[in-house]
Amino acid sequence: MIVIIGNGISGVTAARYVRKNSNEPITIISSESKYFFSRTALMYIYMGHMTFEHTQPYEPQFWEKNKIELLQAKVETINTKEKLLTLENGNNISYSKLVLATGAKPNKFGWKGQDAKGVRGMYSKQDLDYIEKYTKNAKRAVIVGGGLIGIELAEMLLTRNIEVHFLVRETLFWNGVLPDPEAKLIMSHLEKHHGLHMYYSEELDEILTDKNDRAIGVLTKNSKEKIDCQFVGLTAGVSPNIDFIKPSGIETNRGILVNRLLETSAPDVYAIGDCAEFREPLPGRRPLEQVWYTGKFMGECVGKTITGTPTEYNPGHWFNSAKFFEIEYQTYGWVRSKKEEGHDNFVYQHATEEILLHFVFEKDTRKFIGVNNFGLRLRHQIFNNWLLNEVTIDEVLTNLKSANFDPEFYKKYEDEIIKQFNQQFGTSLKVAKAKWWKKLTT
Repeated sequence: MIVIIGNGISGVTAARYVRKNSNEPITIISSESKYFFSRTALMYIYMGHMTFEHTQPYEPQFWEKNKIELLQAKVETINTKEKLLTLENGNNISYSKLVLATGAKPNKFGWKGQDAKGVRGMYSKQDLDYIEKYTKNAKRAVIVGGGLIGIELAEMLLTRNIEVHFLVRETLFWNGVLPDPEAKLIMSHLEKHHGLHMYYSEELDEILTDKNDRAIGVLTKNSKEKIDCQFVGLTAGVSPNIDFIKPSGIETNRGILVNRLLETSAPDVYAIGDCAEFREPLPGRRPLEQVWYTGKFMGECVGKTITGTPTEYNPGHWFNSAKFFEIEYQTYGWVRSKKEEGHDNFVYQHATEEILLHFVFEKDTRKFIGVNNFGLRLRHQIFNNWLLNEVTIDEVLTNLKSANFDPEFYKKYEDEIIKQFNQQFGTSLKVAKAKWWKKLTT
């Protein structure tokens, strides 16, 4: 029997690909929920836009139809020699192959009061239930850590008219990822939201509690300011959820160590998704890749590998997308927070609208390296093809209309973008007629 621990996008994708190629019994174990759900949609449950049932991509009968057993339980120990799992209730489950897709958990850094009541990160269904309970009558909250999850949590709380105080360690928002122009754009956007109070270059010192061990405020590290609150959100990143795996003898570092086939140090045991750490990362990429599409791709690879078609992890060019309140964000290729040697940057920012595109290309060859996009919607497939074919920045800009996701609904900015590029780099590029339908079929 193939056993998968974790029913997120990685684990469920692995199960689906196993079932496509094999009739071997499959069991998915999760202590979080019985059914797979869209983790990125949790915020919309809190905001009242949908129910938990709406976040489930598959009907309940899907699992029975595909002969995938779902078990809501907690795994206590893993015996890799006997290929045996022991559950919290004492039951044992044997496996022929084991896939670890245990996800991640919010970081804690030893702050005083970090385990008090009313303190929580935002990752799991249990986290959402906890936040719902402890913000029911809250008037003010403090969020620690300036990233995408922190922004989501801030948006959630503001919809309940909860005043939000946001502690960001960097001088500019998410500046470890975003270059200065993008970080400043987001900071300007955040200033427009009533009830959101930003503290830059500030960290948490301790969480203050009452006699019932309930959070009642925080003390900041640098300014020593006391901020009264009824809830503290910990969103200073996540780390692999592997505490119960460490005693098994499976080699770990920050995550579960794997090779390109996602094999661990134990025979017939694989790790995928947020909990997996590559011993030898792909060139230019990190050992831990904790985003939705990489987890999905890992699940595909493992599903093929354990059914007889060894498939190495090679997800292609980096991309990601998110929202900062109303501003949509996409990135394709590599746009580093600091300019790299041998690269040139071109930043277009609209004078009055919240639109910014940041292009990176090689100085000598003019090869296109990547783009950050804020405020528009660009076609993933076209940018991926450009990166695969190593086209020049000139070709990208002249054919930018082809990458406009909704050309019939959006204003046209391409002429202005190319005009600014020509002025900055002394070129004479012109916008070509959009031919996106042809590019998508070639």
